[in-house]
Amino acid sequence: MRRFLPLILLAACGAQPSPVMQGAQRQDVVVDGRQYTVYWTQHLVEVIRLGYAHNGEHAGIRDTMIALIPTVTHCKASEAMLTGDSGEMHGTISCPKAP
Repeated sequence: MRRFLPLILLAACGAQPSPVMQGAQRQDVVVDGRQYTVYWTQHLVEVIRLGYAHNGEHAGIRDTMIALIPTVTHCKASEAMLTGDSGEMHGTISCPKAP
C-alpha cells in the first residue's frame, strides 16, 4: 500500500493552475476525446492537456490548445506570446473590455 500512496495522491490532483493563475476562471474541455483545462484572467491564459500523448500527436495537440484559447476565453491570443508545449501552454491574451 505504501508504494501506491504517491500514485493515489497524484491521481487526485488533476489539473492545477500555476501560482500566478490562482483564482482565475476555469473551464474543462474535451476535444476529439482528449481533455484540456483552460485557466484565464483578463490578461493571462494557461492551457493544460490531461492524459498521455503518443509521439507524432504533439503538433496537432498544440494546434488544438491554441485554437481553444479564443473559443473558451473569448479573448485574442498572440501565438508569438505563447510559451510551452503540448502538455502545458502559457501566454498573454487581449480581452474585450467589460461594459
